[in-house]
Amino acid sequence: MRLSRTLPRSLAGQLFAMQALLVAAVVAGCAFFAYASGRAQAEETADRQVRTAALALAGSPTVREAIRTPDPSAVLQPYAERVRADTGIAFVTIMDPDRVRWTHPHPSEIGRTFIGNTAPALRGETFTETYTGTLGPSIRVVTPIRDGDRIVGLVSAGITVERVSTQVREQLGALGMAAGAALALGGLGTYVINARLRRHTHGMNARELGRMHDYHEATLHAVREGLLMLDGQRRIALINDAGRELLGLTHASVGRKVDELALPAPLTGALLAAEPRVDEVHLTSDRVIVVNTSPVVGGEQRGTVVTLRDHTELQALSGELDSERGFTMALRSQAHEAANRLHTVVSLIELDRVEEAVEFATAELELAQVLTDRVVGAVAEPVLAALLLGKAAQANERGVELVLAEDSLIDDGALPRSMAPRDLVTILGNLIDNAVDAASEAGTGGEAPLPAQRTATRALVTVTALTEGGELLLRVADTGGGIGPDDADEVFRRGWTTHGTGRGLGLALVRQAVHRNGGTVTLDRGPVGGAEFTVRLPLAGRTAEVATA
Repeated sequence: MRLSRTLPRSLAGQLFAMQALLVAAVVAGCAFFAYASGRAQAEETADRQVRTAALALAGSPTVREAIRTPDPSAVLQPYAERVRADTGIAFVTIMDPDRVRWTHPHPSEIGRTFIGNTAPALRGETFTETYTGTLGPSIRVVTPIRDGDRIVGLVSAGITVERVSTQVREQLGALGMAAGAALALGGLGTYVINARLRRHTHGMNARELGRMHDYHEATLHAVREGLLMLDGQRRIALINDAGRELLGLTHASVGRKVDELALPAPLTGALLAAEPRVDEVHLTSDRVIVVNTSPVVGGEQRGTVVTLRDHTELQALSGELDSERGFTMALRSQAHEAANRLHTVVSLIELDRVEEAVEFATAELELAQVLTDRVVGAVAEPVLAALLLGKAAQANERGVELVLAEDSLIDDGALPRSMAPRDLVTILGNLIDNAVDAASEAGTGGEAPLPAQRTATRALVTVTALTEGGELLLRVADTGGGIGPDDADEVFRRGWTTHGTGRGLGLALVRQAVHRNGGTVTLDRGPVGGAEFTVRLPLAGRTAEVATA
């Protein structure tokens, strides 16, 4: 018959077996020690008992007087038996110096020679020995009986080894019961502890736990998403490499509480929340991250599992896609308007109103060409120039005039290659979008009028772009209602918006792009009361900061 291979015993089972063996060994060792100690103590007690009886008899006047009589046994035998019965010893033998017995527990032994050593006693010493006599092996004490300076007799008192062993066995029985109770109690405690351990380890053995740990470590380092585990006290119990990178933390952050990590307040609140959070977007100084939290519960809250996804690049691409979509819509609208105006010119010519047709067409060309010439002449950076022209068309469709300040000037090659064009689009595009929103809400709106029809109430966005003092300066001012002082501190920190949920990341992305390029962004009140954002990007690296005024 083939034996089936069995899985290794679980870790809890192995520990239970080891602990049971350990408890049994400890109890057995204690029992053996107690037995050895009890036997030695019993022998010591027996020696002390028989020594006391022998010395008492040797010093008794009754014994000395009886020895002087012609028949010492007549008096000494009942006296010795009474002492033996009272003290509980095995025998009391009184003899003459020639070892002839005067007393014995068996009367038939009286008159016979004492079996054992008496030489030390005849020299006046009291000694103890274990010797086999007529009653079997015994622990005996022999001491001399003195009458003045003469030794007139000897006394031997003893307890049989069998009686001592019987006493030890009685003690050993009680000891065995105590050892059994201790073993049972230790086994029960070990079982309870290991049953709890088995629940925690899910019945896995040491090899399986080690393999799981290896997989766990490999997974933590391989996964691209950030993983953060908090214990019940909201301390970081575990964080992987991606999580440290997304939150800007170090290895020393493990064991620290979340509210001690200097994370943005909304993000800290999400990590400390007791309820689950699903796909919440939060901002750090450099990144846009999506946070999901799930409490770990088991009777009581034990901690929280947090996953983090980096949406910085995705958000930037979404912003660029929104800009491209806006450009497309603006071009479609412009194409529609151009068709209407072309039909108007054709109709004026058909009506033989040539001068009016030329005047109408020329005015439209001048309106479009002025901004184009201004942008192309002042901004040699193609990305910024294209962005400004596209945003101008987009703003015009919303009834907002976008103009380039007279002092704007960026020469070709003035911007270093290290300054990513995408960051420029993110910064200037979002600032212009916010400015157009504010101006269109505060202005008169409507279709773009002819130059002769422009008034002071026209919604206006002014853009300044120039290089000075080793910096790239981008300034966007609008004619909107401005930003109140109560909101000035919140604009950048938490993606402030007045357009409802799902928006408000534009200025946060501006701050992050500025931060990546070592620049500053400030918020002031514009010349006509609206908001004015000023961005300064060093053409060489510089510490980033955000300021409000």
